[in-house]
Amino acid sequence: MPHQAEAATSPGPPPSRGKPSALPPIATGAITRLAAAHAASAGVDVRPLLRRVGLGAGQIKDPHARIGAASQVAFLRLAAEALDDELLGFRLAKDFEFREIGLLYYVMASAPTLRDAFLHGGRYGAITNEGVASTCSRIGDVRVRLAYVGVARHADRHQAEFWMTGLVRIARQLTRRRLRPLGLSLIHPRCEASQRFEVFVGCPVTFEAARDELVLSAEPADEALAGADPYLHELLRGYCEEALRHRGRPSESLRTRVENAVAPLLPHGRPRVSAIAEALGMSQRTLSRRLADEGLNFGHILEEMRRDLAHHYLRDCRLPICRVAWLLGFQEVAAFSNAFRRWAGCSPTQMRESHGKG
Repeated sequence: MPHQAEAATSPGPPPSRGKPSALPPIATGAITRLAAAHAASAGVDVRPLLRRVGLGAGQIKDPHARIGAASQVAFLRLAAEALDDELLGFRLAKDFEFREIGLLYYVMASAPTLRDAFLHGGRYGAITNEGVASTCSRIGDVRVRLAYVGVARHADRHQAEFWMTGLVRIARQLTRRRLRPLGLSLIHPRCEASQRFEVFVGCPVTFEAARDELVLSAEPADEALAGADPYLHELLRGYCEEALRHRGRPSESLRTRVENAVAPLLPHGRPRVSAIAEALGMSQRTLSRRLADEGLNFGHILEEMRRDLAHHYLRDCRLPICRVAWLLGFQEVAAFSNAFRRWAGCSPTQMRESHGKG
């Protein structure tokens, strides 16, 4: 599962009883490999898609070759477009064999309770995915929250839905109960096929939310798991701690941090630089200065985010242009149309028609 971001919610390393003598193989880039295999089985030539995101066939064939988070998000997006599948991430996670994750899965499966499983899944998730961090509440209802690290959240739908589907499936698998979440929220917008995702998870999903979060009742989450094995669990945690020491944390640019703070605010109006600075724990003046040091400014970042998202949303002909304008934070369609002409040299309608002909 994704790695833990909040030290306060981490259960911490196990007591030291000697370092494991060897590190088990670690599966990495599993979602990319699943998507590549799924697309290839559907007749899609994945080689040009891999090249576009800087990946080679050798990295797909080698289960231990590391695949960067940004490349994974980009490939999933391209594969979904090639397959015309709005639910690619959900579809991949629904049938995924979690034992293929290896060490990370087994340290979760041997945990005392489901809450412990999520806490440890968060702490050790960086072993298999460095781009998504998770936190889990220690008391009350179980709240598992995802956050993107070093990769822009607004560019993704499929990886986020993969993780949420995976969290629900693991909860059901470990408790051996058909758990229904109390709530599930996602930052990205709903698509026409989203109802199938909601039916599977068993609760209404809040899209265009402020955060990516799964909420489960405390009662089943704090019951002892039938598969709990304290001796195996402690041994595996030792291996996980050793694996973490060999994994460097990804560097995160200020631009990406700004983009990820803007993403949940964008559909609800023009994000103000003061609000973004506050979310990042700095003054507006400090944010402006640090962006200038990188040759950037807030307005430029916001403009590029809107431009990239506009092209992505307009590919979906089922999404009305007035809805696209709202998702990008424009109060009027005319304002969006004028901005899009500046970006693309044509109107949103003309771009959509051109894409349809292509």
